[in-house]
Amino acid sequence: MDIDAKLRPLFLLQILKERTDEDNYLTTTQLCDILKREYGLDTHRTTLKSDIEVLQRAGYSIDERRSTQNQYRFIEREFEVAELKTIIDAVASSKFIAEGKSNELIKKLTSLAGSHKARELKRNVIVDGRGKIENKQILYIIDAINDAINQRKKISFQKIEYSIKKERILHHGGERYTFSPYSLVWDGDNYYVVGYSDKYQAIGSHRVDRIAACPCILDESAVPQPVGFDISKYIKTTFRMYNAPRAEVELLCDNSVMDAIIDKFGKDVHVLVNDMKSFRAIIETSVGSVFYSWIFGFGGKVVIKSPEDVKDEYSSMVLNAGKSLGLFEYGESENQTV
Repeated sequence: MDIDAKLRPLFLLQILKERTDEDNYLTTTQLCDILKREYGLDTHRTTLKSDIEVLQRAGYSIDERRSTQNQYRFIEREFEVAELKTIIDAVASSKFIAEGKSNELIKKLTSLAGSHKARELKRNVIVDGRGKIENKQILYIIDAINDAINQRKKISFQKIEYSIKKERILHHGGERYTFSPYSLVWDGDNYYVVGYSDKYQAIGSHRVDRIAACPCILDESAVPQPVGFDISKYIKTTFRMYNAPRAEVELLCDNSVMDAIIDKFGKDVHVLVNDMKSFRAIIETSVGSVFYSWIFGFGGKVVIKSPEDVKDEYSSMVLNAGKSLGLFEYGESENQTV
């Protein structure tokens, strides 16, 4: 028996995986024809049946439908079509995966469904290039950060930003950042690395797609996570991962915004009934322009009650915005309340 004949069961398994599924069979004759045409193997129907039985004994789920022409299909796959569709949709819609890489990944994922189902999946997938990042090294950057996390090592990298001409340039003239990575986090349609910043001597975060190139993994050991540091709590209290001072804030909320409060802070957020139409939420969060913009987006249905310095800062931000739009006359701010 030559080497190709010894490999025939593997070729047969590949054919069944790619060209059959729960709805599509191949007959004995069709399988023999494919083995001859594509692999140069003359295969008798009894030999084919023996190969199928070998694969079945090895644990592969190959279903046989007996008739004058026995038919076979591969029925157990690592992913259901619905599961693949969910993963493919996530890849297609993810901003942090460049358009070309998205198409490459989708092609690999659809192949797992077999040729018939792959065609169905492809018909329903649209990769919208708008808003996709241009950093084609993103997956290599993520891989390097993950290696550094596992090795407990520091990383060094440069960041990018966009000029007024919409050109990618190095942030702060090419300054290198030294960082102890703790975790990779998905938040607000972007990937972030959370860790300890040597520059700021504090825990912070960086958007992964803003890292210019694959970071260097340093020989220096990472700064250990502080005792009691809770990454889940950090994510909940840091809006879109912008670094800003944290504070405990009390919000007065209309009952209609409960879903939004739970979506943002989780079901364990501390809430108290205020009256029949409103409730109070006590949250710990990063306080800054992103938080204030989020509050403003509710159109008065969420009001900051305390602390006073946060109330005052938010009022000042709204008043300054109003002045810049000509809604308030300068000098009127003392009489305005928000």
